[in-house]
Parts: sequence; structure tokens; C-alpha cells
Amino acid sequence: MKEIKNNFLERLWEMVIKPYQVPPLLELLRCLNQRFELPPDERQQYINLEKGHEGEQKFSVLLENLTNDCLILHSLLLKCNNTLFQIDALLIFENMIYLVDVKYYEGDFYIDSDNWYTLSKKEVHNPVLQLNRCVSLFRRLLQKYGVTLPVKGYALFNHPEFTLYHAAPELPIILPTQINRFMKQLHKISSKTNNKHMQLAQKLLSDHRDESPYTHLPAYSYEQVKKGIVCASCHSLLTSLIGSRVICNGCGKEEKVDDAVLRSIKEFMMLFPDRRITTNAILEWCKIVKSRNTVRRILGKYFTIKGHGNYAYYVNSDQKDDE
Repeated sequence: MKEIKNNFLERLWEMVIKPYQVPPLLELLRCLNQRFELPPDERQQYINLEKGHEGEQKFSVLLENLTNDCLILHSLLLKCNNTLFQIDALLIFENMIYLVDVKYYEGDFYIDSDNWYTLSKKEVHNPVLQLNRCVSLFRRLLQKYGVTLPVKGYALFNHPEFTLYHAAPELPIILPTQINRFMKQLHKISSKTNNKHMQLAQKLLSDHRDESPYTHLPAYSYEQVKKGIVCASCHSLLTSLIGSRVICNGCGKEEKVDDAVLRSIKEFMMLFPDRRITTNAILEWCKIVKSRNTVRRILGKYFTIKGHGNYAYYVNSDQKDDE
């Protein structure tokens, strides 16, 4: 049984060429949101990213159950004809490529003359037009690669409380009640990928861009953000250090001080990559940890020290010395 499980995990690793990961921008905004009041536009951006993440993560879990031969790439940001476009999930089978745009819309929507609206008659972006644009750009990119595989595109709505009225049956959309059938169809596809498919996947991976120039970050400074250790569960700053454990006074979550401090150091590095990691800096950042020896011990365990005495600072073990 253990051997079967290991073979399945190995096969899954081979299939998923680019696994789904939390977008770096979302990680940063999550961290910043607990310590800084986001302006309205960035707050809305953060909410939208959280919703998108939940939808894509749920779909990625479904794809883990595929047992036939295909290659899977999540969250691709590509460029064709000087135009950027994003693909949530790409499935490369032997004779077909499926491009899936995941939409985590919640609530009731309707279509009128190809326009999409909420029931309160607020117009929203037409996801089918967005999908068609993405598919068109991707096909052009394949032509540049010299790849002739056909492409099918779908907008997949996987929020359980999404409803759409007046949708024509021929639209390339998958509603929540159709997802199980769609997955069964994928399972039934006879496929045997080869080196050409893998070369295509690797080419797409190499052409993927890590960051979009359209992302918008709020202006913030070290002095503006709140200090302390954020609760790992409810994400509040209502934490206290009791003995060797960090305890949240809001939800009661307990965490080892080493884990909590290390997590806070990573947040510090994410929000302020240009600031040096020193014992004093982390003492100030964590706030509730008063012991210099505790902080120094944790830094010494997980980081490499550079310099000496008052000029000592810490870097990741694989980071080059910038002295």
C-alpha cells in the first residue's frame, strides 16, 4: 500500500509541472493588512486576490485526482505580441490543451445581450470575453512555438453559491453543478504525453513572468506599520508571550515561540527587504519577545551571521555576503 501511495505521489509530481502557490502579492498584502490600514483601492485588490486564491486552490485540489497522462501548469503569466495574459490552469493532454479560467464569483448573476450583470443590475466584466482573449493570445503563442495542438478554453465557476441566469448552453462555461461532470470527462481522456509535450511545458515555464507590472502596492513605511507577532490562526496582533509559547488573547491559538518568531522574521523580510536583520530589529519587530538571548538563538539557528559585535546582522544561508 505504501509503495502504491509513493508511486501515485511521484506520478503527481511528474504531472504538475508548475504547482499552484499563493501569489506573492497576496502574501505581501496579507501580511501588510494585519499591520497597516490599506487604502480603499488596495483593500479591494486584497479582497479580490483572496477570493481568486480560494477558487484556484480548490480547483488545483480537484486536478490532483487526475490519474490519466497529462501535464498541469498553474498560474502562468505570459506575453504575446507585447500583450500580457494570465492562465489560471493549463492541462496539456496528448491531443488537446485545456485552458481553464477559474472564477470564484459569489451570488446571483444574469446575462443580457452578452453583457453580465448582478441582480442589482450592476454590470460586471464579461468573463467569456476575457476567456476568449486569453485563448486567442495563447493560440498565437503556440503558433510562435510551432505547436499545432488544439486549445479548448473554459471559464469555471466553482463558488458553491454562484448562480447564473439566461446563459446559453453553448457558452464555454462550467457552472458549480457541472464541475463533477467536467472532471469525469477529463478523467476519461485517453492520453500519452511525450517529450514534445514536456518541451512545451518547459518552454511555457521558462516564458512565465513572476510579476505583473499592473500590480499596485500601497505606500507604507516601517514607522507606519504595527509591531508585534500576528496570530497564526486569526491573524490578529492580540498575542502575548507566556513561557515558551505565544498565545493569542483573541482566539486562544498557541504556538511555540521559535515558530512564531521565525514566521514574524519572514514577514519582516517580505515587507522590508532592504532592512538588515539584526537582533535589535527583530526585538522591536516582534515587540512581545523581550529576551535578547531568545531572539539571538533563533536567528543563529535559522540564519547565517555576518559581521561582528554591534555591526553583526543575519542573512539567509544561501545569500551572498554584501559587505
